[in-house]
Amino acid sequence: MPKTRIAVLFGGRSGEHEVSIRSAASVIQALDPQEYEVIPLAITHEGKWLSAAESIRLLPAAAQSQNTAAKAVVVSKEPGQTSGIDVVFPVLHGTFGEDGTVQGLLELADVAYVGAGVLGSAAGMDKDIMKRLFRERGLATVDHVMVLRHERHEHTARLEERFGYPMFVKPANLGSSVGISKAKNREDLRKALDLAAEFDRKIIVEEAITGREIECSVLGNDLPKASVPGEIKPGAEFYSYEAK
Repeated sequence: MPKTRIAVLFGGRSGEHEVSIRSAASVIQALDPQEYEVIPLAITHEGKWLSAAESIRLLPAAAQSQNTAAKAVVVSKEPGQTSGIDVVFPVLHGTFGEDGTVQGLLELADVAYVGAGVLGSAAGMDKDIMKRLFRERGLATVDHVMVLRHERHEHTARLEERFGYPMFVKPANLGSSVGISKAKNREDLRKALDLAAEFDRKIIVEEAITGREIECSVLGNDLPKASVPGEIKPGAEFYSYEAK
């Protein structure tokens, strides 16, 4: 029986490029070589799609030798024109990867892929939209304000009055804690807003709460299954990019 050919897509244009490479290596090493043939496909910081042979060289040594094939692959937006693979496993992080853009390309190409669809990806990536959807369904969520990049320093007093210190500042569309800061005073707040503005035009400012951080993965479509919850022990003041 032929092996399923999986294109592991990683890298990308977001600030999480390096994290994506590590995640791709973990996925590749976890795939059973008896069942799957893995074809790595990397996207550069500039958005160029690399060949499988070029992509393999970006991976850590352990993943390079693990069931990877330097085969020719064509990914086309036209249905039926993609060749060399059976399914795409997107391991792209952040913008242009988790936000529905790649998912939309694969939908146009009529290629099977792993993970959430276009709407789920887009809604999950935008923290402002995600929080609004949670609130609409009656789920408890941390109080937040969304400010735009161009007006970020116009609402300092309003933010201080609403949240007090400390407060968290985040780019609305990014993950892995990239661009996130914990502001403890007005100077921290200004710096945090400037940092978040480097990554997105939408900035989330939210109250700081003290509590346990629990993560839980969910797989499946009509019959989803949840993993065993795991508690995060960051070893730092908060679960920052460095801590992750």
